[in-house]
Amino acid sequence: MSDQDDVAGRIKAQIADNPVILYMKGTPQMPMCGFSMRTVEVLKQCEQEFAYVNIIADPAIRETLPQVSDWPTFPQLYIEGELVGGCDITMELAESGELKKMVDAAAAKAS
Repeated sequence: MSDQDDVAGRIKAQIADNPVILYMKGTPQMPMCGFSMRTVEVLKQCEQEFAYVNIIADPAIRETLPQVSDWPTFPQLYIEGELVGGCDITMELAESGELKKMVDAAAAKAS
């Protein structure tokens, strides 16, 4: 098994173990790009806990996740194991009220 397979396995486990997880540049307290910052802001408005992975601190995940997800950019938001998308899609879902419903449903199933 290659290192990349190990990293892909770690990513899949993170996604499976967390009802809502955001792969982002930086942390929710200190986002390192505007797209990550906006995504965190709308997730915080959902008033549910979410996990995150700082891809700047973990270059192996930064390199491998785009192949695993078939999505080239960051941030990447996963809810209940499914890739929701990046900043633009997350913002649209937040504006329509769908993001809160999705996050609330994931949190309810996890509790």
